[in-house]
Amino acid sequence: MSEHEFKVGDKVTAIYKTGKYIGEVTDIRPAAYLVKVLAVMKHPMQGDLHNPKQTEVSMFHQRRALAFREQTNVPMNMVRVHDGDIPDYKESLREAVEKMARTLKESQTEWNEKSLQLLEDLAADYFK
Repeated sequence: MSEHEFKVGDKVTAIYKTGKYIGEVTDIRPAAYLVKVLAVMKHPMQGDLHNPKQTEVSMFHQRRALAFREQTNVPMNMVRVHDGDIPDYKESLREAVEKMARTLKESQTEWNEKSLQLLEDLAADYFK
């Protein structure tokens, strides 16, 4: 779908920063859709978005997934149709965290190890 083909209430996938979500369009803005998060497809990467996979940065950020029902502006070109089921938010978050953790454990780099530590801290907070 191209720009402005979504309407309020449409179910979509949306990429925000480095996370991917299933959500619902709640408003149409000049350059973005306001999307209400319903599930997580991919957990955001940890670290500095401007220097991906680098550890020698001024701040190695911990990046949380957007919360259930949190609304965010997503650039129109980052929104696509979602026509499948919408999983439970908490379960989708757990699966996204576990998938990212498995990927990070595949190779032992400093970036992977730092990211995994931050992700494990987030998981402890998400699922307490």
